[in-house]
Amino acid sequence: MPTGFGRLWTAQTVSSLGDGVSHAALPLLALTVTRDPVALAVVTAAGTLPWLLFGMLGGALVDRWDRRRTMWVADTVRAVLLAIPAAAAVLDMLSIPLLAAVAFLLGLGGLFFDTAATAYLPELLRRDPALLERANSRLRGAQTAMSGFAGPPLGSALLALGRAVPLLADAVSFMVSALLVRTLPAMPRPVPQAGESLLRQARAGASYVFRDRVLLGLALRPAVGNVAFLAVETVLALFAHDRLGIDTYGFGLLLTAEAAGGLFGAAIASYLGRRLGTGTALTCTAAVEGLAILGLAAAPNPYAAGLALAVCGAGMGATMVLAPSLRQAIVPAHLMGRVASTSRMLAMCAAPVGAFLGGWLATAYDIRTPLYAAGGLLLAMTAVTASMTSNRRVEGALRAAAPVGGPDHPASKDPAREGAPDLL
Repeated sequence: MPTGFGRLWTAQTVSSLGDGVSHAALPLLALTVTRDPVALAVVTAAGTLPWLLFGMLGGALVDRWDRRRTMWVADTVRAVLLAIPAAAAVLDMLSIPLLAAVAFLLGLGGLFFDTAATAYLPELLRRDPALLERANSRLRGAQTAMSGFAGPPLGSALLALGRAVPLLADAVSFMVSALLVRTLPAMPRPVPQAGESLLRQARAGASYVFRDRVLLGLALRPAVGNVAFLAVETVLALFAHDRLGIDTYGFGLLLTAEAAGGLFGAAIASYLGRRLGTGTALTCTAAVEGLAILGLAAAPNPYAAGLALAVCGAGMGATMVLAPSLRQAIVPAHLMGRVASTSRMLAMCAAPVGAFLGGWLATAYDIRTPLYAAGGLLLAMTAVTASMTSNRRVEGALRAAAPVGGPDHPASKDPAREGAPDLL
């Protein structure tokens, strides 16, 4: 690994801890202002709106800008932004519109940071597929540990010390991340395409995704997956309480089991890619997710449900290492921001559909119905995308993206993949 990766890894780990703190603190802060479910939902939804409204344009801007500068500026702005609700909390001036506006702007900063980081990483690692898998495994594991395990309880504990404390802690995490990112090595700025408008460049990025079968297969997985997973998430608490007899504390343990599975999946993702080939590994992890959700629907007790969620989390963790690594290895540098943001936007747009579907199926039929429907949808998606991301197609995409340096370049040689069977 280049020495700069350690700094990027540390920066994203610290930032993920802050994200976990604010993820728990913002809804709790909103509860101190109102008990209206609609108002609380507005604060939660505001953080996702930037991806829906500006995802493609944000990717086009990132492809015009210096990626390193975009990251540290985004984190600096988010650190300063959090001082506003912190001051309002001290002065007892918090309101739902203020919290919603802050959540929206934090989400906008996250859009630029995440897209720029996704585009910067393959340049830092010379587009080496093996290094990208190792790097994404570490980044994903750190993100899960910090935002899923450490951050939320820390945010709740800090809130007990004062309403402004978790916000200030998150601000500090952003500032530390910004300082670390500034020390990263500079990478060549993408060559601007003269005469093209921002909107035209954004459309070109989306078109690139839909015309490439491998990239389209990689984009469909999280999009369809979000429909399924949000359908489950919408009714999971009610399912756990009514069908499994799980109390609030037990529900927290249930979610922890899923996060633990995610850590395990991220850790073994590179091994699966080497052993099976990236395409087959992606198909297997998607199938595991679908079967695990079906197992959750049929779970007779909390222990079986926890095991099913842990297995599902493992499949998701491995998928979220393998898929981005492959995308970063095969997409040209000047399109990376747009391709990444298009894929993310598709996934974000699918989430509300899943939430509505889960609520409707539970109301019209039974609390287990959304789980069975989600499992079936995941397995159907696996069957549809299997040929799109087969080992043969993946190997062809990697060969086509090999650097000009030729076969001696490290990114064009991956001994583990050369012997991987094309099972599909």
